[in-house]
Amino acid sequence: MAAMSSVSGPHSLLLKNLNNGFFKTPSLPNTAHFIKPQSRSTKPHLSIITCATTQIQDLQTTTPKPQSQDRVFNFAAGPATLPESVLKKAESELYNWRNAGMSVMEMSHRGKDFVSIIEKAESDLRSLLGISDDYAVLFLQGGATTQFAAIPLNLCSDSDEVDYIVSGSWGDKAVKEAQKYCKANVIWSGKSEKYTKIPSFDGLVQNPNAKYLHICANETIHGVEFKNYPTPENKDGILIADMSSNFCSKPVDVSKFGIIYAGAQKNVGPSGVTIVIIRKDLIGKAQGITPVMLDYQIHAENKSLYNTPPCYGIYMCGLVFEDLLNQGGLVVVEKKNVKKAKLLYNMIDGSGGFYKCPVEKSVRSLMNVPFTLEKSELEAEFIKEAAKEMMVQLKGHRSVGGMRASIYNAMPLAGVEKLVAFMKEFQAKHA
Repeated sequence: MAAMSSVSGPHSLLLKNLNNGFFKTPSLPNTAHFIKPQSRSTKPHLSIITCATTQIQDLQTTTPKPQSQDRVFNFAAGPATLPESVLKKAESELYNWRNAGMSVMEMSHRGKDFVSIIEKAESDLRSLLGISDDYAVLFLQGGATTQFAAIPLNLCSDSDEVDYIVSGSWGDKAVKEAQKYCKANVIWSGKSEKYTKIPSFDGLVQNPNAKYLHICANETIHGVEFKNYPTPENKDGILIADMSSNFCSKPVDVSKFGIIYAGAQKNVGPSGVTIVIIRKDLIGKAQGITPVMLDYQIHAENKSLYNTPPCYGIYMCGLVFEDLLNQGGLVVVEKKNVKKAKLLYNMIDGSGGFYKCPVEKSVRSLMNVPFTLEKSELEAEFIKEAAKEMMVQLKGHRSVGGMRASIYNAMPLAGVEKLVAFMKEFQAKHA
């Protein structure tokens, strides 16, 4: 290597460093083995040096970190954690979707590539929930909150009566919005008991003329979940459910409902997509004042492509639906969710009062677990210490305080196990 040692000029320091092993990496032999000077020249072939150096730099900058170092256990209520396998697949397809030469984010929503994406997403969702051809599946925007107005506008006149069961904050918001467009009545509210219960259906006094009965199937904030569903007293009435925070967490008999709607950002995708499953005979009866973007008929006739939909969000939902099917469907998914919830609730109930869940046991949510500390002054420390252990978003909703662990489909069992272990250690330290 005498020829290399005599090189001068702008590349001499680079060569000296290469000879001294300065750029060595554990996975690459000494770079000197790759550099052979020309036999009759004191100048090495610089393109070879450049190539070798580039290989070294690429290895140093692209070696991925282990997933455990990159990812926290995210207990947020929404936008919530997504399946790791889905995120990785989306990452691999982000730049060039299946050799289309562009990202999903760049596609025409009416082009054949995106049409294939939305059609596959709908087909897989129908398979997951057993949705018959009697129902339309719409991929919309505006969040579930927009449906609070869309539902009465599409189904009622301003003089029609409808019933609402209010089991939490979202049910309360829904009925208040509906009252602007029809005669919406609260037939039961859990507000006086701080939204910790579901009523007995036998004791409900329904309006026999109500065009629909509305429930929020799972209250994200208060952690109250319907385990079965009421039947409208009006034989022509329909049941409507906001399933935003337990959508696709367990099997559901869709035929019992006139409308099921959900924001995607809890269980099936990123924020920005709202899914509406509606019986087709309910479409086409909107009030004259209904904005075009809230008219179900417009979206059904245009197969959710009346205007530019949230294309990338729909693509992500499609990946999640595919993942849920690959797991074995919603029967299998529900078993996993029950196991996670049981582990966490057993920890709370077995803590001797150090931790408390205010919700009646028979209607505790599998998705959202609110709890408080006996010593409320420790709550801030609990949240801070948990974050140090890579567990985030455990602070309860601002309206109720305390803590809340949202353990949606994509929260792995390992995340709940880690939380329970932390809770035990925290109790031992502060009890």
